[in-house]
Amino acid sequence: MKSSLERYTERVEQYASRFSRFPRFLEVTMVLALIGCAFFGTQLSLPGVDRPDTGKSLEVLLGLSCFVLLKYRTHTRTVVVVVAGVTIAAIARGYLLTPMLLAPLLAAMYWLAVLCDRRTVRLYALVVTVALLTVNLFSDGMRDLSPVLTVVGPVFWMALPLVGGSLARLRGDYLEAVKARAEHAERTREEEARLRVTEERMRIARELHDVVAHHLALANAQAGTAAHLSRSSPEQSRKILDDLTGTTSAALRELKATLGLLRQDDRPKGEGLDPAPGLARLPELIDSYRSAGLEVVVHQEGVRRRLTPGVDLTAYRIVQEALTNVAKHAPERAAHVGFTYADSRLLITVSNDGPATATGVNGTSGGFGLRGMRERAQSIGGDLCAGPRPEGGFEVTTALPLQPSAAVEGESP
Repeated sequence: MKSSLERYTERVEQYASRFSRFPRFLEVTMVLALIGCAFFGTQLSLPGVDRPDTGKSLEVLLGLSCFVLLKYRTHTRTVVVVVAGVTIAAIARGYLLTPMLLAPLLAAMYWLAVLCDRRTVRLYALVVTVALLTVNLFSDGMRDLSPVLTVVGPVFWMALPLVGGSLARLRGDYLEAVKARAEHAERTREEEARLRVTEERMRIARELHDVVAHHLALANAQAGTAAHLSRSSPEQSRKILDDLTGTTSAALRELKATLGLLRQDDRPKGEGLDPAPGLARLPELIDSYRSAGLEVVVHQEGVRRRLTPGVDLTAYRIVQEALTNVAKHAPERAAHVGFTYADSRLLITVSNDGPATATGVNGTSGGFGLRGMRERAQSIGGDLCAGPRPEGGFEVTTALPLQPSAAVEGESP
C-alpha cells in the first residue's frame, strides 16, 4: 500500500500538471502571494523595537517590485537588481530582515539560478549577499541581535533559492539530455532501418537482374540457334529446344526462390525454396551456355578451397553475368573462365576473344550488369575490374576474399 507521503506527492503532481496549462495564471498567483509575504514581513519587528515610519511608501514600493517578477523569463538580471534594490532599501530603513520580507528577492534569486549561467549566478549572489549583510549589520531593526545571527540569517536564506535553482537547472539539463539522446536514438533507428531496406532492395534487384538477364539471354540464344538449325539439322534443333525448356524451368525456379523471400506465410523458413546457387552448379551453367552455341573453356590454378556461402554465391553470379554479357554482345562465340586459388583470395577471370564493342560487353551502354557485379564483389570485401584486353576482346577480373579452410582435393570448379 502507498504511504501518505506518496499519496500526497501524487496529488501535488496531479494539481501541478493541471495548472501548468495556464502559466500566466500561475505567475500572477505567485506575484500576489509574494506581495502578501512582503506586506506581512513589513509588520514584523523584534520585541522592544518600533517599526520604522516610512509613510507606507516603502511598503507600496515592495509590492510594486513583486510585479517586476512577471518579467523573470526575459529580463532575469534586471528583475534581480530591482527587487534586491528595493529589499535592501527596506532593510536600511529599519525593517526586520525575515524570510517573509525576503520572499520576492528569494524568488528572483531562484529564477536567476535556474535561467542564467553559473558565473552570472555566482557574481549576482555574492554582490546581493554582501549588500544584505552590510546593510543588516547597521540596521536599527537588528541592533539587539548578536553579529553572528545577523550574518548567519541572510547567508542561510540566500543559499536556499540558489541551491534549489541549481538543482532545478541540473534536472532540466538532464531531462533535455535524455530527450536529445532519445531523439538521436530514434533517428538512428529510422536511418538504420532505411539503410537496411535500401540494402535489401539492392540485393533483391541484383538477384532479379542476374536471374532474368541470364535466363532470358540464354533462352534467346537457344531459340535463335534452334531456328537456325531447324531445317539443316532437325535433331540438333530438337535437342536445343529441349534445353530451352530446361532453361525456362530453371528461370522460374530461381525467380520463385528469390521472390519467395518477400512472402510472409506460415511455412517454415526455407521450405519449398531452392538453395542459393554456388560454384557446385557451375557445370550445369556451362552446359546451358554450350547448348546455346557458346564455347566455354574452364581452367583452374591452385588447390580448390571451400568457400563461404556469400563468396560462393557471389562467384557464381559474377561468372553467370559475365558469360551472359559474352553471349549477348561478343562477336566471337567463345569464352574463357579461370579460377586461381591463392592464400587469401580467389581470382576469377572471364574473357572472350575478338574486338570489344563500345557498348554492351563493357557495360558503357547504361546497363546494370557491371555495376551489379562490382556491388556484389564489394559487398563481401572483394573487388572487380573490367575492360578491353590488349590482345583484343574483353575481360572481367574479380578478386574475392578467402577464409582459412580445408582444401577440396580432386574437384573442379
